[in-house]
Amino acid sequence: MTRKEFEEEQILTLLIGLTNKISPKFERCTGISSTRLAILQTLCESNVINQSQLQKHINIDSAAITRHLKQLEADGMVTRQRNPHDNRETFVRLSDEGHNRIEGYKNEKRNFIQQILDGFSEGETQVLADFLQRMQNNI
Repeated sequence: MTRKEFEEEQILTLLIGLTNKISPKFERCTGISSTRLAILQTLCESNVINQSQLQKHINIDSAAITRHLKQLEADGMVTRQRNPHDNRETFVRLSDEGHNRIEGYKNEKRNFIQQILDGFSEGETQVLADFLQRMQNNI
């Protein structure tokens, strides 16, 4: 194995390790999963949205969006309503409780981001963001 191949494998190993650590740590720090927070943030920005559009926006499968929304609805943070003209369509909106809690979640998310980027300069953060965006585009 060449040095370049070793370094490339090391990068993949580090990325996988970060992925495995970030999600549970994010949830412990914020009190909500990153997917559910993304759902709440999208609802906060759009007021009401079709469940299928929300699923596409968040980029998860239809079973997953249904599971997340059922739990958020049980927690009183969202409401779902069938379209009276087309029973196949469901509209989702943030409830009053969801509106009350979203700001706290956003603050915790900002704190989490600051924690994981502690010690990075603004320039380093921008370079990292650029590199990760390029990697995501390549995938």
